[in-house]
Amino acid sequence: MNHKIESILNVLSDVILDKPFELKIALCCLLSKGHLLIEDLPGMGKTTLAHALAKTFNLQYQRIQFTNDLLPMDITGGSVFNSTNHTFDFHPGPIFTQLLLADELNRASPKTQSALLEAMEENQVTVDKKSYPLDTPFFVIATQNPREQFGTHDLPESQLDRFFMRLSLGFPSLDAEKQLILNPSQRRQVPEAISSADELVEIQKVIEKVKISPVVVDYILKLVSKTRNHPTLRSGLSPRASISLANAAKSWAFMDSRDFVTPDDVRLIAPFVCAHRLGMSKSEFSTAVLEQVAIGV
Repeated sequence: MNHKIESILNVLSDVILDKPFELKIALCCLLSKGHLLIEDLPGMGKTTLAHALAKTFNLQYQRIQFTNDLLPMDITGGSVFNSTNHTFDFHPGPIFTQLLLADELNRASPKTQSALLEAMEENQVTVDKKSYPLDTPFFVIATQNPREQFGTHDLPESQLDRFFMRLSLGFPSLDAEKQLILNPSQRRQVPEAISSADELVEIQKVIEKVKISPVVVDYILKLVSKTRNHPTLRSGLSPRASISLANAAKSWAFMDSRDFVTPDDVRLIAPFVCAHRLGMSKSEFSTAVLEQVAIGV
């Protein structure tokens, strides 16, 4: 594994116990310039993971608790009248940061949820017909509670498609949970900053140069085409999804110290990139799509 990546994962593992694969998926999403949706029960470590990633890369960090009375301007900011010079001055909201935790996103109304769409797609916010650029890097980690819980609103397909990956941390092992009980400060542990925003941007530029052959691209297109012609799916994966899958595979290859993508990279990462866009679980996606498309390379 890439030495720098290994160091980062080791630091994160000191805070999020017994979840090495899930941490690698979350880091892959960040390196791919994507946004991450974490779906889990409350109390599973979602907020801790977001805070740990921000600290590790020394990123500016803001957290928004989404509730049913949250307004779009509570996220983006708004114009406030300045009585001194009789003008409206823009006051930026918490979205103007480098890592934003949108906690319990699906508890807010659809109108408030949509306030994130422009920011996630175009790295800017438009208020009163004027656009304001966001910081670079800009990374959203949104958490949502399971849809059967009271007071939630399903995220629309257009918003789900903006999320590069979906991840579930799941329950910790009993040994890890025992450590959390015996050492309550474990969950509040703050990791050291071993990287920076500038270094993150440089790593992202290196990942863009990872080679992906036409044969591997053909395999990606086979997967995408399978979803578009599937008898039980209402709609298939968009071109944004196929591009995201290629970029995620590049990041995964880089994390494994390779400068080229293999079909196995695509196959491993595909459920995290594709399943939520189709309204499926990872296992449903694997059964309905992955297992039906041979690698053939």
